[in-house]
Amino acid sequence: MSGADAPAGPDAAWVVIETSTDAAKLAAFCRNLERLYRINPFLEFASWRATAADRFTAKFINHSNRQEVVLEGAVTRASDLAFRIDFATGLKKSTRFEIQPRPGGASLTITDEYGPTAADTVPSDAAVDRSLHAWGVALRAHLERDRRWGWLPLYRPWVRRLWLPLSPSARRIAYLILAIGVADLLLIALGFAVYWIEAGR
Repeated sequence: MSGADAPAGPDAAWVVIETSTDAAKLAAFCRNLERLYRINPFLEFASWRATAADRFTAKFINHSNRQEVVLEGAVTRASDLAFRIDFATGLKKSTRFEIQPRPGGASLTITDEYGPTAADTVPSDAAVDRSLHAWGVALRAHLERDRRWGWLPLYRPWVRRLWLPLSPSARRIAYLILAIGVADLLLIALGFAVYWIEAGR
């Protein structure tokens, strides 16, 4: 989150995500804004509604700053590899998404830009979105899992229709249940293996 990829200006926060996905596929992935935002592990969505072409309204709780948010966004596309979402209300003025081709894949830079806080608005230290880094980590993990398991026939429909609509807490619980279930199966398989080995002696 620093160095040559850092954006100018003091009122900005950013994250740079290095991926093994090529630039064209990464750009296609980013066009699905609802999926992109739902991957953020701190956002618990009440609704997402497309109001027009490249416009949306989303309602969610941001657990990183305990804010209830109504986000009205309008997308401006500078190119196939760069676009910006401008927000009608709130401290955050815009979020930029910029994709850069790199050897072996591409990088995605997400930059939040903030404006000055008026006297009658929520103080900036309470309104700043602190989920950006976690979002970047989750996006990279999501893309890596998709690259690894996307060939399975039901994997992508399962993620799109069942996993991402869950709240972040529900995903954590489901993950723990799956992990415990897999561990139980491995222990049972190990028990059978030991039994067969001993029985064969």
